[in-house]
Amino acid sequence: MDREILKQIIMDQLKYRSPKNFYRRTVTELIERFANDPNIIILSGIRRSGKSTIQRMLQSKLLKANEYSDYYFNFDDERLVQFKVNDFQMLLEVFIELFGDQSRFYFDEIQNIEGWERFVRRLYEQGKKIYITGSNANLLSKELGTHLTGRYIQLEVFPLSFLEIVSHQYPEVLSKKALSTTDVGMILQHFSNYLKNGGIPEYVEFEKPEYLKDLLEGILYRDIIVRYKIQDEKALRETVYYLASNIGKEFSYTNLAKTAGVSSPHTIANYCVYLEQCYLFFFICRYSHSLQKQIQSNKKCYMIDPALIRTTGFRVSEDRGRLLENIVFLHLRMQMKEIYFHKEKKECDFVVREGNRIVQAIQVTTSLSDPEVRNREVEGLIEAMRAYDLQEGIILTENENDTIEENGFRISVTPLWKWLLFQEKALP
Repeated sequence: MDREILKQIIMDQLKYRSPKNFYRRTVTELIERFANDPNIIILSGIRRSGKSTIQRMLQSKLLKANEYSDYYFNFDDERLVQFKVNDFQMLLEVFIELFGDQSRFYFDEIQNIEGWERFVRRLYEQGKKIYITGSNANLLSKELGTHLTGRYIQLEVFPLSFLEIVSHQYPEVLSKKALSTTDVGMILQHFSNYLKNGGIPEYVEFEKPEYLKDLLEGILYRDIIVRYKIQDEKALRETVYYLASNIGKEFSYTNLAKTAGVSSPHTIANYCVYLEQCYLFFFICRYSHSLQKQIQSNKKCYMIDPALIRTTGFRVSEDRGRLLENIVFLHLRMQMKEIYFHKEKKECDFVVREGNRIVQAIQVTTSLSDPEVRNREVEGLIEAMRAYDLQEGIILTENENDTIEENGFRISVTPLWKWLLFQEKALP
């Protein structure tokens, strides 16, 4: 690696402008709590979810407070294609040459460089504070687990949640003890926008379809096709389009392999692993006390963002219920819940496990106004509640409030927007 090119890249990357329309992220509070902790801080998540912005805003805040001096380097730069593990020493020397000896390091997408974890461990053992972002969960966790066990804290960054969007655009509503008709109308407007535009920060701001297309292409090509040397690019893309078009529906690797024109279900299973590692899709199993049965059962998939579902999947008509279900999954996943679905004679969309038992059962539907839909949702929920010895369950709808008492079970029917915003706070 050429020393002068490294200097040029460092100086170019100093020219950072903070976004004018910065959304306060929930994860920043967690990161700030570890500012004086010696552990390495890892921010992982899908590309363009805001990891780098969060990192740079934290860096700026600490610099303004005159608490720390630091170095910053983004490895997601085409000029670094020749950068190898041996070049880390040169990078450190250049940093010291330009700015003197500093105490903090901020690295973006460092997993692009094979062997990076050894360099980071050396810095850690020298007492340096290190912040790292990365868009591949497996590469980060595997390498950290091998060389940095017990030395890091990993935090996931998702696209903007509905709570973060409302906190930014209509913050006063969150502190109210009761909501007016205007408040509810405004929240519903924001929720409709969230269903349409999702939470990828730049897309929320500019609503350019090309942006999402470019994001998807970057993930598929750079994070999967090139990294894992995928030969059958068409089959991978067919898999992605199928999954995005069938959010919340059961599938098997065998049937998906036939759909994608792949001879081996094992290949499809690998594709799904890659897609989950780069945070594009998530997969859940049917719950069973038998781990083997869980592994062998059909899966359901959910996607990282509502807008990506709309632009990637094929639909004859809008399936609003599936979008709502996806949003519920993302909310639970952001809270690091262990999520499954229930299926025996009936079905329940989500059951949440803590420790060795199921503690929550949730159904999601647009409305219970249709008697047939109401019966299906209630019966599926009650079957799950009975199976896991739960007395209370939840049905989330677009905008319905009710309490159903049946066969000794209590079911709270709650608007999804209220559950997302006020889950820990009772509102009429």
